[in-house]
Amino acid sequence: MNTANLQLEGLYLAIAAMHETLIGKGIVSRQEVDDAMRAAESTALTDYRSMENLRPAERDALAFPARLLRMANATVADGKALSFTALARRVGAGKDLGRNHA
Repeated sequence: MNTANLQLEGLYLAIAAMHETLIGKGIVSRQEVDDAMRAAESTALTDYRSMENLRPAERDALAFPARLLRMANATVADGKALSFTALARRVGAGKDLGRNHA
């Protein structure tokens, strides 16, 4: 596996852990985290470069981090934190909280 991919996986997990820390301290709510990740996903999918210059699979790749972090946020709320692999599979299967394909 590419080292950069492993670094990105670690980064996503670190960001998810920071979300949990902020939520646990009452600094942000779980809904605010979801809203922020939904906004990031929307920006990734509606950026003019994405629509004109990227294939749908590339746009999905651009939106993947926000989708994975939304999934991590939701599964922790349900009391079942998942591994990166499990989260990525769910996102890939389209079970990502009603993502919009803008």
